[in-house]
Amino acid sequence: MHFLGIDLGSSSIKLSVLNAEKGETVCSVTAPDFEMEMKAPRFGWAEQDPNSWWQYLKQGLNEISNKHNYDLKQIKGIGIAYQMHGLVITDENLEPVRPSIIWCDSRAAEIGHEAYKIIGEKNCNEQILGSPGNFTASKLSWVKQNEPGVYARAKYMMLPGDFLAAKLTGIPQTTSSGLSEAALWNFPEGRLATEILEKMGLERELVPEIVPTFGEQATIHPDVANQLGLDSSVKITYRAGDQPNNALSLNVLNPGEIATTAGTSAVIYAVTDKDIYDEQNRINTFLHVSNTQDQKRNGLLGIINGSGILYQWLRKIMSVGDRELISYDVLNSEAAKAKPGSEDLRFYPFGNGVERIFNNRQAKSGIENLNFNIHQPAHLIRSACEGIVFAMNYGFDVMKSLGTSGEIVRAGKGNLFLSPVFREIFCNTTQAQLELYNTSGAEGAARGAAYGFGYYKNLKEAFQNLQRLECLEPQKELSSQYEEIYGKWKSNIKTEKE
Repeated sequence: MHFLGIDLGSSSIKLSVLNAEKGETVCSVTAPDFEMEMKAPRFGWAEQDPNSWWQYLKQGLNEISNKHNYDLKQIKGIGIAYQMHGLVITDENLEPVRPSIIWCDSRAAEIGHEAYKIIGEKNCNEQILGSPGNFTASKLSWVKQNEPGVYARAKYMMLPGDFLAAKLTGIPQTTSSGLSEAALWNFPEGRLATEILEKMGLERELVPEIVPTFGEQATIHPDVANQLGLDSSVKITYRAGDQPNNALSLNVLNPGEIATTAGTSAVIYAVTDKDIYDEQNRINTFLHVSNTQDQKRNGLLGIINGSGILYQWLRKIMSVGDRELISYDVLNSEAAKAKPGSEDLRFYPFGNGVERIFNNRQAKSGIENLNFNIHQPAHLIRSACEGIVFAMNYGFDVMKSLGTSGEIVRAGKGNLFLSPVFREIFCNTTQAQLELYNTSGAEGAARGAAYGFGYYKNLKEAFQNLQRLECLEPQKELSSQYEEIYGKWKSNIKTEKE
């Protein structure tokens, strides 16, 4: 029994095929070979073409079939993970009527702030556990206010993963977990937050059918199955935003368990059984994938926008004049040449839109204390890694103040966690035990699909073969050093209103 996991990120789409009986990945591919284009028509905007996701998904399936000599008809179910908070608006034919406004786009932040006041902070906190902020509902409201012609053509509003599922099946759908990340889920009553839609002037009819996170959602359309080389009986059996899915991938399902990731953005994600909200809206709460009517499970999420995208930027800067970009392995090796603290060079990685940990304000990004006679590329790269971890820890501190335990954190050994220097900084700054696992978002989505299909009886069974690669403990001397370095870094954070 084989299952396909799709992980739609903002830089690429990753696909993994899981042999559910063995609990092992058969093959994995990433499409495209380069990083996907992210357009910024104006400062603070970020858009992508949803049809490009569809094209890259087809490319990835073609590579699985041809390069790995794999028969796609062996796949029984599909799981989809996707970049959170994006807005895809389609017409009745499921064709996008404008580019997707993706997660790091800041244009709707002020609309979210105003809605928070109009609806009432108390009402928002009690119903959707925070402000509409810069989430999908606010982005849809922005389109209505600024692009009325486009809005008039809208038939469905979807999240990025919903769009891919709709292209596969021909049926527009979404999930309760997805609606919670769109700021459109009433937590106490367990339903669509129709009162938020009404207050924001958005039509209920735009929200497609709501289906369970796990289970038979829809069967692939016969014409699409034929085009892609899949069996016509294949079903979508799981979908979730990338951060709840990353937690699922790491078997982080119960209160007190914590996951982290450092891809394009960096995230700390903690599971709780309480409807927690942060009155300052620095941390956000969403329905976790393991939430059921009988068992409340929410995910507290702290995010830093400028993580892997900063490392990608450094890679480009360091490669000027070369025909090919230097590898991330080279960056990681270079960073190891500098000592902790990077000779007092400080990097503030807030260059990718408004930051939630500052209540959707723009924080000042940049480099501080640069000395041309002292600092070398190694210091710049290491200071970037330190800045990313310090920003993550800033959010982690807020999460702890809301009751999150921080003793053990799990991560997949990928992206920035491939860097020994980054892992060292993370472990000793957070002073948490760091467990690294051999998994990915795409593999997690495939496991979710197998469970949703009914192959696994429960989620514990789905992760019985998950392999822990190593466990890192904080070191007393390094932790003391990083506590001092982090304190200096934190004291110099500046936001747009200061």
